[in-house]
Amino acid sequence: MQIEISANKRVLQGTGASRRLRGSGKVPGIIYGGENPAQPIELDHNNLFHQLKLEAFHASILSMEVEGQKETVLLRDIQMHPFKPLVLHIDFQRVDPNKKIHMKVPLHFINADIAPGVKLSSGLVSHVLTELDVSCLPKDLPEFIQVDLADLAAGNTLHLSDLTLPEGVEIPSLIKGDNLPVATIVIPRAVASDEAAAAVAATEVPTTVQKKEGIAKEGEKKDAGKKK
Repeated sequence: MQIEISANKRVLQGTGASRRLRGSGKVPGIIYGGENPAQPIELDHNNLFHQLKLEAFHASILSMEVEGQKETVLLRDIQMHPFKPLVLHIDFQRVDPNKKIHMKVPLHFINADIAPGVKLSSGLVSHVLTELDVSCLPKDLPEFIQVDLADLAAGNTLHLSDLTLPEGVEIPSLIKGDNLPVATIVIPRAVASDEAAAAVAATEVPTTVQKKEGIAKEGEKKDAGKKK
């Protein structure tokens, strides 16, 4: 899915100009990279704010139209207001279709409910990573990477090397030898305590029975002695 976005060239620059721009419902931004010089732009705040809510907007090749000219770009940086729902500035990078790009893509976890560690051991899935830095050509960039937890048992960990990647996609950290953990299933303390208590109780039952049997036999011996 290719997302389209429109912008206009920004002529006035500086702190004061940017403040006035925001006051009129616009967002100052810039497009950089490639063979062309950096181009200051302005975008409609409301449209941009709604698009930023889309997960794919942050990890997809975007088609940007700037006054009739289209460019292929990636979202690279966003500056938000500290407490207001307001975009202060946004950066885009031009994309060369023949050069590999580095991009963070989200991880989508599936089949957690049928994982043995969850279904059989009442464990909880811990997401060690929620996004992943990948390297690929722009045409191969995935919107997300799927992580299948169907075979994950309690106490086990899923690593980068266990992931199934789309064709043409590489994980730089894995190439460097860093096989990082992605997800694991942990047993909650309450469940672990209950299981430990049940195990202790199971070992105590035979002991109790043996004691009772021992007392009974001792009683029988004393009765037999009295009869004699």
